[in-house]
Amino acid sequence: MSLNFDRDFEPAYGEPIRVSARVSRLTARNPSPFTFHGTNTYLIGETELAIVDPGPDDDRHLAALLRAIGDRKVSHILVSHTHRDHSPLARRLAVATGATVCAEGPHRPARPGQGLSPLDTAADTDFAPDVFLAEGSRIEGVGWALQTVLTPGHAANHAAFALEGEGVLFSGDHVMGWSTSIVAPPDGSMRDYMQSLERLIDRDDKLLLPGHGGPVPSPQPYLHGLRDHRLARERSIIDRLARGDRSIDEIVAAVYRDTDPRMHGAAALSVLAHLEDLVERDLVETDSVPSIGGIFRPV
Repeated sequence: MSLNFDRDFEPAYGEPIRVSARVSRLTARNPSPFTFHGTNTYLIGETELAIVDPGPDDDRHLAALLRAIGDRKVSHILVSHTHRDHSPLARRLAVATGATVCAEGPHRPARPGQGLSPLDTAADTDFAPDVFLAEGSRIEGVGWALQTVLTPGHAANHAAFALEGEGVLFSGDHVMGWSTSIVAPPDGSMRDYMQSLERLIDRDDKLLLPGHGGPVPSPQPYLHGLRDHRLARERSIIDRLARGDRSIDEIVAAVYRDTDPRMHGAAALSVLAHLEDLVERDLVETDSVPSIGGIFRPV
């Protein structure tokens, strides 16, 4: 099944855009190859609000959020994961509104002992939630309720949030309509990502509202396409090893030859994530712990 990315998105910086019956979107002005047009912050409710993913520590975005909130109460701020384009504004917004900050937990690598990601959007190590969310944790306000769906993979602490009564899932960076998610060690794990993707395939959400780009309507065909895409990428990596490639640089040069060179660093980390998984499954071998500079061979 092929993927059809939707890159027709108008960020409307500074203006809240209604995207469902109880949800408005406000996009931060932090465009990049990793964030598309910027980070989406969602305002849920009418008289009492929840905020999902406050975004980067940006004065303009904070001012726009406070204008959109007006004199309404903000009871909760929910953070999908601790990358610097999603979580840093949480504490300043909480101070301004008195809201409680909720998330799965602080930043951590996907595997113990790993360092910090080299990507410029990664690792908000200063973040600490007021409330820790587990699978199924429920946050309620006036006229809305959100349930936590843990989706590690893009980040170890990634969570999605289901809006009860609308079939809406705030999917963060786990599923986006404009691009596939970056799964980059040490923050990410391909095995976790694929398992989390299966969890969403088993759900019946009607609309995904991602951390970047526009909504994903009718999610099931798209989710199946994402799974097929990842499996095809895995097969292409195994094929390159069978052809004699031994390094990640060689694999990236062949598999991502049509990809924007600015993304090759992230592509290398994605290949590493696949190789970590393949080594764990005894389909590929390496002389030590899988790493960017490692030598890999087919089993």
